Amino acid sequence: MTLVNEATARYHKLIESEPYIDLAWAEALQQRIKAQRLTARAVSPVLRPHWITSREYAALEKASAAALSAIHRVELMVVSSPALLARMQLLPAERMLAAINPRYSSNNMGGLLDATIHDGSLHFEGHRVTSPAGVIYADQLAELYYDAAPVKEFRKKFKLSKLSSAKALLNAMLKAYKESGGKQKKPSVAIVEARAPFQGADTSENSLFAEFVRHEGYSAEVVSPEQLDYRNGELRHGENIIHIVYRCVRLQEFLVRFDLNHPLVRAYKEGAICMVNNFRSEIAAKRGLLDLLTDDSVTAKFPAAERNAIKEFVPWTRMVQAAKVTRGRQTVDLPEYVMKHRAKLILRPNDDAADQHSYRGSEMDDSAWEKALREAMRSPYVVQEVVAPTRAVFPLLQYGSLVMKEMLVEVHPHFYGGKLQGASSWLRVSGGGGFSTLAGVAPTFLLEGK
Repeated sequence: MTLVNEATARYHKLIESEPYIDLAWAEALQQRIKAQRLTARAVSPVLRPHWITSREYAALEKASAAALSAIHRVELMVVSSPALLARMQLLPAERMLAAINPRYSSNNMGGLLDATIHDGSLHFEGHRVTSPAGVIYADQLAELYYDAAPVKEFRKKFKLSKLSSAKALLNAMLKAYKESGGKQKKPSVAIVEARAPFQGADTSENSLFAEFVRHEGYSAEVVSPEQLDYRNGELRHGENIIHIVYRCVRLQEFLVRFDLNHPLVRAYKEGAICMVNNFRSEIAAKRGLLDLLTDDSVTAKFPAAERNAIKEFVPWTRMVQAAKVTRGRQTVDLPEYVMKHRAKLILRPNDDAADQHSYRGSEMDDSAWEKALREAMRSPYVVQEVVAPTRAVFPLLQYGSLVMKEMLVEVHPHFYGGKLQGASSWLRVSGGGGFSTLAGVAPTFLLEGK
């Protein structure tokens, strides 16, 4: 029996026995989660943390370092190559903003990888610019679960370590500010988010990160783009001067509502602010980057460690289009190949957007798959080799009863300042589609035997 299986069996036996079977502890835990305001963004209501072994974490650290280094290398190539930029299928405004030098190395900021750890194998299916919600939620959930009654009992036989990331994120932001030429000893931070007209800043998950930043001794506030003003070389919210912007609004969403004369864009272009999640980082967040990353003609001169990491950990990916592409050592007609190998492929939007969906070939018949392919041909999509998902059973509290549910587990390693700085987990229902109240962030711990 593996360490994870042994730990899971032990924990499940604990919560199904006295004194925990009455679930008073679980109801109290849910109340503490609500009291901490961890419900604005989806938090999975599971009653067991997700654990990663020391061996898995070490493998994740090594693989993430090589993969992110290669991603950063491709990002720099794209900026300087019109041909590669065209392959990414960016909007004209996205191209213009990507050309602006952020004045610090995005390699120092890092980001989150979408990782699947399955039966000793590891794959990265995507990369995203960092979001404080994933970081701060994971940190605070770990604090709450660590002191839950059955977890305390469980820790008598197994060692659990928290995988905190918020402090590392803040330190990376401050480092980027200094590298970009910032002189303030205590720079002020604005977390810029898209906000619905009825939404107040205090209801946002980003407000939790702002509270953390203030607790660390820095001025921080959550603002919407409409509240920003740029005058006399200073970006302001009211009378408050802003030095660091943490951008939590997607660029395409921003461009739908604002033009390139917006105060945020002008301040960024003129170097008046340090923007973390800068506009250039959108390149690395698009799935089309994995097209370039898995193309041997693009990465032929990369260091051997990076090329090996791509081959081992990144599934084959191509932008969907009517074209001949390489698949291993073969050249294939892409639409024809996609139709013939439905069971092994998945279609994903180039950008994460609410109105676009992913299509897994193994869950569709030929007719539905052909329809999905036609849709993918009309708008930026990628086709990707399918990675077997990680499945695990988690206990949940539903209608006052304990139930066991199989969930799909995705791990997000957090990488800042060139180092792995913790990880979070995202759970969703096995076999489910669309929105689910069971999907969301789960606490993640490093697991070791005693």
